[in-house]
Amino acid sequence: MKKNIISTLIASLLCLSSTITFANTSVPLQSITPSTDITQYTTKRQVVNQLLTDALIAFQSPSRISHAGFTAKMPSNLEIVTSRLLKAYKLEPYRTDLLISAANAQIYNGNVDRAIALFTQAQTVAPNDIDILSYLAVWHNFKGNNAASIKQMTKLASLNPGRQADIEHIINTIDHIVAIPLKSTPLKSYNGNTAIVTLGYALNPDGTMNDILIQRLKKTLSLAKQSPKALIIVTGGMPLNHQTEAKLMADWLIQHGVPQQRIIEDNYARSTVENALYVSYALARHNIDHATIISSASHVRRGQTLFDIASWQTGPRGITFDSISVADKPLSTLVIPSDKELLGIYRDALRTYGMWSYRSYPLEQR
Repeated sequence: MKKNIISTLIASLLCLSSTITFANTSVPLQSITPSTDITQYTTKRQVVNQLLTDALIAFQSPSRISHAGFTAKMPSNLEIVTSRLLKAYKLEPYRTDLLISAANAQIYNGNVDRAIALFTQAQTVAPNDIDILSYLAVWHNFKGNNAASIKQMTKLASLNPGRQADIEHIINTIDHIVAIPLKSTPLKSYNGNTAIVTLGYALNPDGTMNDILIQRLKKTLSLAKQSPKALIIVTGGMPLNHQTEAKLMADWLIQHGVPQQRIIEDNYARSTVENALYVSYALARHNIDHATIISSASHVRRGQTLFDIASWQTGPRGITFDSISVADKPLSTLVIPSDKELLGIYRDALRTYGMWSYRSYPLEQR
């Protein structure tokens, strides 16, 4: 009944005179007369909203896989996310945000080629979009498509030299850190204000610490004894059974003799990206000159990259980082990062920089 009333009202309005008079002068109103039935747009909006809601529900599914501190969506969930976003795009083809979000879902899914195809499709609609140019420059570089990456970077430089310099900095940072050999013990001591930053790991379902996290804490304790003046920051805020990683980590260190006043807890970070973003402010507040990142060997390069990028933007200016690896795998097998590890580094580097992966309300996430 309500829909019929609305349709009747719209039809009545359209039947009114197609002119409006200003000072006894008739002005045609042809430009505001719709060429198609207006009522279909209400239906289209409802369908798009439902598709995006379905995408959000799939994205928030409790299905997870976790390796060395990285908790990811199951690939099947991301296929659903991509499918819903692309169906919405068919209905609203000016919404390039839907293509960008779908492309990033495929990045999470490990399908970089498909992501590049979707970014390229978005670029045909918005050829000067700075984010699309940035994504294509980075992911072509990841795939070794050097000529295609340079082409995107050249256009980016002509439109926004500052962004082009930032993207180049991100790529160079990744290349530099990936080339540094993993180590399980410090190679030297550092002067000035120093910090030890230990990254959390998903708690067991009962809220206790996983053995992987305990091994990181043992390494932290050893380094804390070697550097008695270093500040210790523990970071991890995914709660289970009313506990957070950071709180349990701090309690463990205190129980093993580390003074409480040396420890800072970050109980809010839900990912490595947020580890880096939140802790960077603590490093700036305490004017830290050098910080050592402790994490699992298969995760630590990503951690160091993200801390470098986060602190590049927040300070403290001139801070340096190194990392200590806790062996979740033999270091000899991790000399060269796998494509999967490298993809995670590239993806999260862009997120830390501030490029949101999902930008289609209600599916919005850095």
